[in-house]
Amino acid sequence: MSETFRSGIPSQVYSRLFLILAICILASAPVRAQQPPDTLRMDFAFTGMKPVDALKELSRQQQLTIFYVADWLPDSPLSRSYRDATMGDILDDLLTGTELNYFRYDSHTIALTRNSRIYDELPEGFFGTPIERRPENDEPSRPPAPLPIFVSEETQPEERQVETVRIGRQTPGQAADLYTLEGYVRERESRMPVADVAILITNRGLGTATDANGYYRLELPPGLQELRTRFIGMEPVRRQVILYNSGQLDLLVEEAVEQLDEVVVQADADRNVEAVTAGTDRIDSEESKDIPLVLGERNLLEVAASLPGISKAGEGATGLNVRGGRTDQNQFLLNHALVYNPTHFFGIFQALNPFVTESVDIYKGSIPVEFGGRLSAVFDIRTVDGDTLDLRGEGSVGPVTANLAFEIPVNKGRSSLVLGGRAAYSDWILRSVGEERLSGTEASFYDFIATYTDRINSRNQLKATAYYSKDRFSITRDSLVGYSNRAASVAWNHTFDERNLATFTLANSRYAFDIGFDGEANTDFDLGYSVEETELRAWNRFRMNKCHQLTYGLAAKYYRVNPGIRTPAGPDSDVEPTQIPREQALEGGLFLSDRFTVSDRLELEAGVRYSFFGALGPSRQREYPEGQPRDPGTATDTLSFGSGDFVKTYGGPEIRASARYLLAPELSLRAGYSNMYQYIHTLTNTTTVSPIDTWKLSDYNIRPQKSRQVSLGIFKNINEAEIEVSLEGYYKWSEDVLDFKTGARLLLNEEVETEVIQGEGQAYGLEFLIRRNRGRLNGWLGYTYSRTRVRFDSPYPSEQINDGEFFPANFDRPHDLSLVANYRFTRRYSLSMNFSYQTGRPVTYPVGQYYFNNSEYVLYSDRNKFRIPDYIRLDLGINIEGNHRKEKLAHSFWTISVYNVLGRSNPYSVYFVSEGGEVKALQSSIFAIPIPSITYNFKF
Repeated sequence: MSETFRSGIPSQVYSRLFLILAICILASAPVRAQQPPDTLRMDFAFTGMKPVDALKELSRQQQLTIFYVADWLPDSPLSRSYRDATMGDILDDLLTGTELNYFRYDSHTIALTRNSRIYDELPEGFFGTPIERRPENDEPSRPPAPLPIFVSEETQPEERQVETVRIGRQTPGQAADLYTLEGYVRERESRMPVADVAILITNRGLGTATDANGYYRLELPPGLQELRTRFIGMEPVRRQVILYNSGQLDLLVEEAVEQLDEVVVQADADRNVEAVTAGTDRIDSEESKDIPLVLGERNLLEVAASLPGISKAGEGATGLNVRGGRTDQNQFLLNHALVYNPTHFFGIFQALNPFVTESVDIYKGSIPVEFGGRLSAVFDIRTVDGDTLDLRGEGSVGPVTANLAFEIPVNKGRSSLVLGGRAAYSDWILRSVGEERLSGTEASFYDFIATYTDRINSRNQLKATAYYSKDRFSITRDSLVGYSNRAASVAWNHTFDERNLATFTLANSRYAFDIGFDGEANTDFDLGYSVEETELRAWNRFRMNKCHQLTYGLAAKYYRVNPGIRTPAGPDSDVEPTQIPREQALEGGLFLSDRFTVSDRLELEAGVRYSFFGALGPSRQREYPEGQPRDPGTATDTLSFGSGDFVKTYGGPEIRASARYLLAPELSLRAGYSNMYQYIHTLTNTTTVSPIDTWKLSDYNIRPQKSRQVSLGIFKNINEAEIEVSLEGYYKWSEDVLDFKTGARLLLNEEVETEVIQGEGQAYGLEFLIRRNRGRLNGWLGYTYSRTRVRFDSPYPSEQINDGEFFPANFDRPHDLSLVANYRFTRRYSLSMNFSYQTGRPVTYPVGQYYFNNSEYVLYSDRNKFRIPDYIRLDLGINIEGNHRKEKLAHSFWTISVYNVLGRSNPYSVYFVSEGGEVKALQSSIFAIPIPSITYNFKF
């Protein structure tokens, strides 16, 4: 009989023929005990042979007859050397990593089997335990568990077209009742993992679902498993799995294609009802595509400002105010790296490329324990991973900006590179206007981002991001201002097993601005400022069991701040060089939380983060006496700290707790509590945030800010999440919030602690949102009623504001209403609108004049006693998509919009001038007329 069988017959067929033939040969011979394969020791070596050829050489040298099917063996060549080895040693090594076993009939005959194992005697316990007599009236003994039944394809004709997969191989002495079947589910074309796919074993009534990495794991008895997948929008996958031992089965799923009038697949449809963490929102990048915004630019931060509890101080103001918090109390993270100023051109454009942004998760209530360092909110911005199979691109051309992004496969099916760039050509427009007042002015910006994603294997994924943005503007002819953001991060996700997922990140961020002044006198100077931080963070998500999911880890951050340096510009400048000593500090956090499922209705998430901060030397800190105002002349001593010494330390526990109770499948209550520390502050004496505001670390004299917040909300889905309705209230207490003394000088001031004061704040509000997610008409209506008040009290008038009483904060806007809607006439044409109303923000007015020492002075009201006019704006847009033919070089999308259709002159600020002994109020506006724009978008 020949050593191998080769023909055009499928391997499954001649696998059965081989087994039948081998059994017949063995059955026709006298029954003999299996010879131990280690009775004879030998030397055997081969180089660069395929396993098939190695078996042939082994059979030739040892005069053996070996039965096997060549297609069972791997194709890759091997090199091996054995010395004084038994036949069993050699075969065990050659068959490692395969599904093959061997049976030695006698000293010259060996048969290889696939998966199963041939026994020459019945295994122990084959007939179960002996039946013992039992007393009468006793319960009958449970019959022995039946052996696994292996069903071939012929026994189930209805499953003939279903692929049969054999997993593992039987091992000697195996006694396990359950084996592990695990693997990953990925989309067929992109090889992207697919989460929440149901993996069902229909013949056993078992099942599970894939996690965020597409991973699943099942404990199953040996034998036949009828496996099916189920996922909305994906074709089901069916497999007959014959399980011999633990093993891995990866599955590929593909999009379900069905001709319908309209198919809407919505991920996380019930997220707003089922989420446990209080005060959360999510914005997908596509949501900003149809919203008409200024100059046709997509802006996810403007979309965020239309949600309840989030607002802006006005047009031309950078930063967002979240639930009564200052703009510096928000954390903008781009793939784990902090972006200090996420806007271009005074907040009119976002500094984040929308074409490479996948989503923004906003935490404004009980912030998860892995985040720390800010009081109000975290904006967790994630970029797309990029296509690993095909080159893709997207771009746009608008009135003042152009944008282009690419997704480039690097290693097919495994890694990709995303590149995005954007630039403004507003300088060209300013020069083309021909207006004398605009000559010499400048306004431009650009940003660039690169993201590399590598799915190294099923357990490891690497993502690296580099980002840079630059703005330059000159509103007056004698000064040029520039500011820049730099952010870089590396994140490594490692799956230890199906219950353990760890993430390790290293991130660096830097924000800097510079001012070049070129005046007519000899006062030319260059001024520079920068703040930089580097953070290392590691955290793990551990699913302990069905009821408990733990999150734990630690984070460490190093700050370095250059508070400012001014140098003379040119040899004729009379400006004296000035440099404020550098600041540095360490911030750390150790955190643990547990997401606890109490019942099907009640779920809790509770955790603690211990926060630590230490200001580091070298430093010189002034000491002020207790019971006296802090002024430049009251310092009693100057303390010196060496390099690496702790100047001052702060810290404490931060509690994060949330609870969700399901009143019905589509109705829930959610409550939350959190307390936070913040160790870095902005120094500003303007009503709205400016790009040249500086950041100041807590030190010997400036304490960290602290806050506590409670919230309670009710959330309802209607008609299978077609409509979402929510109502949520909050109350927040703040301590040691910073403000400035009247007439404070904050820039290039070495004694800046004498110019600021710290007080307390209160904020409360009620947020209402109704959103329609599907249908021709979709969008949302958001309304917030909120109040934010602060108090700065002291025994000394110089450290008081408004006699120590509570007064409205600069960003206090009691009523905030936003309506965003999009009506789709056809698949190609839609009309969109954006309406916004806000109460005018507080302002301080002059209320009189007085004379002192023959000089005239203006008497001002209490701070923020009055308000500027209310803010009202309506934007309209028409969206025109190109035809949907598949065979096109690129698919286009036109946006024609009008910003501020009503032409309302919404005030950006109100200021006062004295003319002829009379004080007059003047109003400045950014966009006082309708602003039309047309943008061309394309995708390939």
